[in-house]
This record gives sequence, structure tokens and C-alpha cells, in this order.
Amino acid sequence: MRKTDVTQHSLYSYRTLEERIPDAHPLRKLRVLVDAILANMNDDFQALYSRRGRPSIAPERLLRASLIQTLFSIRSERQLVQHIEYNLLYRWFVGMNLDEPVWNHSTFSANRDRLFSEAMTQRFFAQVLRIAEWQSLISDEHFTVDGTMIEAWASVKSFTKKDGSGAPPSDEGRNATVDFKGEKRSNETHQSTTDPDARLYKKGDGDKSRLCYLGHALMENRNGLVVDATTTLASGTAERDAALIMAARSIKKAGATLGADKGYDAAEFVKQLRDQGVTPHVAQKKHSAIDGRTTRHAGYTVSIKKRKLVEEIFGWSKTIGGLRKARFVGLDKVRAQTTFTFAAYNLTRMASIFGWRLSAVVG
Repeated sequence: MRKTDVTQHSLYSYRTLEERIPDAHPLRKLRVLVDAILANMNDDFQALYSRRGRPSIAPERLLRASLIQTLFSIRSERQLVQHIEYNLLYRWFVGMNLDEPVWNHSTFSANRDRLFSEAMTQRFFAQVLRIAEWQSLISDEHFTVDGTMIEAWASVKSFTKKDGSGAPPSDEGRNATVDFKGEKRSNETHQSTTDPDARLYKKGDGDKSRLCYLGHALMENRNGLVVDATTTLASGTAERDAALIMAARSIKKAGATLGADKGYDAAEFVKQLRDQGVTPHVAQKKHSAIDGRTTRHAGYTVSIKKRKLVEEIFGWSKTIGGLRKARFVGLDKVRAQTTFTFAAYNLTRMASIFGWRLSAVVG
């Protein structure tokens, strides 16, 4: 017999949020990991806040909500608070009860800006790595480095002459017409009025120039986890410069290998790596700084194959983690976003290694 489609709203609910989330849900195990990380960061949180004044949003909830935003590809803080309002899974993960009012999006953004600093995201990233090291998931012998473009939160129209001598827009309005055809523009003479740290940059001769930053990741080759990350101003040497910095602070074992693509095949870079005690396993150009003393070993072939794993990091970070375009203005804030996104990637990667099948839920 057909049932009548009659909706009668209940006044009370007798099931808690804890009861509504299935025991086998992958985010339950991720929540345990995240709670352990946040508990270890309690002293860091305590140092950020005054003992007087109005209570802010709990930093633990801010980071859990930011993690939800990254894992589920939520584009903005306005959408994030809307999702938390009606999505019971998100409410449970953040730590809110069923009837608790959600913050205004502007309140969330203001509180997040205090917490979402480069130093704090680096501490969160380091805590994720501690769990990976505890589970012996990280190699200390074989690494890969690469960089990617992160589009700045600024329009090319905002890229104007530093001395203010450029022609004004030809019309008015929030999206005025700017004619820069035939004008020679460079980072030496021009600067974005929206994001002064953004640089005009292109990857290759056939590519178009964009206002962007460069994000860099140092990956260990055993499981493809990010062990170091940074963001720099875009330039032709930024990838190699960042690789040397990350190798110096994260590769401690003498004779460890570092794989990279052909863009890193430069004599000075190879020499500096060897001076640091790191063996360069760089893909060869036609006239290469790498010779047969390196390429004859079987480990070189393995490194060249393994280095392609780094593309999975950038692919996930851009398509799911929202790193294709920066959500913030300024190098420090974009660097914090990059580090946090890579930490979220490590969590999902560890979940898949542990067999939690997080990919079936996230993304």
C-alpha cells in the first residue's frame, strides 16, 4: 500500500549527534588523530590568547572547521558556516552540539586570522609528521622536491606601475576596463594594488603570465608524505632556492637522495646539494649537470620513478584542498594556507595507508 507523503515536524529529537554518526565512519578515526594533535598544541594556543576579555571561538574548533573546509572543498567561510549549520557530520567533527548556534562568517574569519599564522600551521604540520614518524611511515633516505604555481587572490588589472604613472581605467564601476595592450610590464616596474606580494610569472614560453606565488613540497619517497613545505615569491630560481632550504632543514642523513624534475638540473644547484651531503637524483637535460657516476646506480632509476608521486600531492591540494587559488592576501597568509593544506593531505594519505578508506568520503 502506498504511504502518504505527509511531513510532520517533530518537536524533540531523542538521538544525540554521537549516535547519528556511524561507528565505522572514516571521520571518526580522523577525529581521534586530530584531537590528539590539538591536545599537544594546547600550550601554543594558550600563548595566543589573553586571560581577559570576551571568550573567542575555541582554537580547536577553528582548526577542525578549517580542516573540514579543506577536506570537503568548501570555497569560502560564508559557505563553511552554512554547511556547519545544517550538516550534522560537520557539527559533530567541529565539536558542536545539535542546538548550538553557529558563528557568523565574519566572526569566524576574524578569529581565524589570529590563529591561521605561518607559525601555528607549521606546528600543526609538525604534529601530523610526529604521528607519521611514530608509525614509521617516513623515510629518512630518499626524498623528492617540486614546486607549483598558486594563483594569487588578485586580478591582472590590479598590476599597475609602482610610480602611479599608468593610464586610469577607461570607465567606472567595480570591474572597470583597463587597457594594457602593448605595455611592457614587469615585476621591477609594476606591482599589484590588491596583493603587493604577488608576482607576474609564467611556467613556460607558451604559457600566459599570472599573478601568483610558488608553493614547494619536500616529499619522502616511502609513502609519498610531505615532510617540509613553504611558499615563496614567484621567480625563475625560487624552486631551486626553496629546495636547498628545505633539504638543509629536513634531510639529516648523509648520502640521502633528492629527486627532482629537469628544472632543477643546474650545475650550481647540484653542487650545493652535494655540499650539503645530499645526492642529487635530478632528471637530466640534454646538457646535464648529472653524469654517469650518479645515473649508473639502480637507485637513480627508482628515484626518477618515485618522484612522480609529488604530482599527487599538488593534484589533491588544488582539486580538493582549494590550493589552486589563494584564499588570502600576502605571502605569510598564503604560506600558512599552503602548509595547512599539505598537512590535511598527509592526514588523508595516512588514512589510506591505515585502511580507513577516507577517499570514499572526502573529495
